[in-house]
Amino acid sequence: MAALAGGGAAEEAFAPGSVCDFQCGYEICDSFAYPGGVTLDTSVTSAGDCHATSTFAATSSSRDGPIPGPGDVIETEIRTAKMRYLFREEFFDVSKPHIAAAPEEQLWQGCPEKRKRKCVFNQGELDALEYHSKVRNLIWEGTLHLVQEGLKSGFLHRNTAELSCRKNVVPGHIGCGLAELCEMAKQFPAVNESDHQAVHVLDDETSIPEQDLLSCVTENSSNSAKIVVLMGQKYLVPPKSSFLLSDISCLQPLLSYKKKYDVIVIDPPWENKSVKRSNRYSHLSSWQIKQIPVPALAAPNCLVVTWVTNRQKHLRFVKDELYPYWSVKTLAEWHWVKITRAGEFVLPLDSLHKKPYEVLVLGRVQGDVKETLRKSEDVLPVPEHKLIVSIPCSLHSHKPPLTGVLADFIKPDVERLELFARNLQPGWTSWGNEVLKFQHIDYFTLLQNET
Repeated sequence: MAALAGGGAAEEAFAPGSVCDFQCGYEICDSFAYPGGVTLDTSVTSAGDCHATSTFAATSSSRDGPIPGPGDVIETEIRTAKMRYLFREEFFDVSKPHIAAAPEEQLWQGCPEKRKRKCVFNQGELDALEYHSKVRNLIWEGTLHLVQEGLKSGFLHRNTAELSCRKNVVPGHIGCGLAELCEMAKQFPAVNESDHQAVHVLDDETSIPEQDLLSCVTENSSNSAKIVVLMGQKYLVPPKSSFLLSDISCLQPLLSYKKKYDVIVIDPPWENKSVKRSNRYSHLSSWQIKQIPVPALAAPNCLVVTWVTNRQKHLRFVKDELYPYWSVKTLAEWHWVKITRAGEFVLPLDSLHKKPYEVLVLGRVQGDVKETLRKSEDVLPVPEHKLIVSIPCSLHSHKPPLTGVLADFIKPDVERLELFARNLQPGWTSWGNEVLKFQHIDYFTLLQNET
């Protein structure tokens, strides 16, 4: 019942014996020379794994005196003023459950007896109830242990009255545009593959032409985080990261990137009734998800991790159809449990509709026997079950980053890919039609200015 929650720019979590506020990130330092105001260099300090902040540091200064003329010797002075940005803290201010649990169902009241409900269930609901009955004690006991650790350490607070009740207001202009841009890109003139670069490497420029961004992988290979401007909007790009902004019909640039990945994390837009009703984001059918070229992207023994909703139809599809189709052998089922700052489930554990947990299905690619055997020494065992317990981000469909969670089960410095991503991570390649969504600078708070 070991538990661990990973680091990233936007996830708070804790683990037994090591209670941390995980807000890892990166820092940019742009240095400007005066009086010309021309950018001379860019340096960066990457943040650590714990108590770090996603920051942006740029310069500002002034200089009095005559304007230099032709032939004058210009002395330059370089001063750096750091502007530090942190992913907005209020997005993790989940102080109360979305639906309050009955007193006997609260974690610190002991394990409740399941109440009977007189109604007729359809087959999908019966399947969900059967699955829940198998995992509920595992989730209850593991979460209780972690909540107790969190309360002892002060990471969690039983008295929710001490917590703030800030509203999580997302500026309207940053929640749209990327998916629409991907759709518009289909109308761009066809690119000649022979003379078109497969990778756009970021240098010190900040503005990227839309056609370049949508027709090749954008890579930040430096140790410096960058800010890029797309359609007049600013986005933070972490160091040692790359991304492709496109929809599923335009994956060729990712294949042309010619990388094979040792870890592939997938968060498919599963089809369900609420998605159809809300029209919040597009969904893919099971057949479309099977067409994702995971075998072409995966290295031998690649670890594949797929987020699955609580619909048993989708869980069975991943284990019985999708993974066999991709030549992936199922290894484990992990669970992400979502709690409040007070240590309560965000939804009643035995809710008949939505559960306070989601499932991750882990598997490993089974490829060529000789190649698999040659690489088998690099394979680390994966436990059949693990709990990830954290305060979730209140932004819609924002998953916790898995870099720290997977660190014990993969070799360092492996190639990592996230499909259907909505944010970027240092050391990862990310793809999706909203891949920059949560990198928008308005999701960050300016902390302070330093000179």
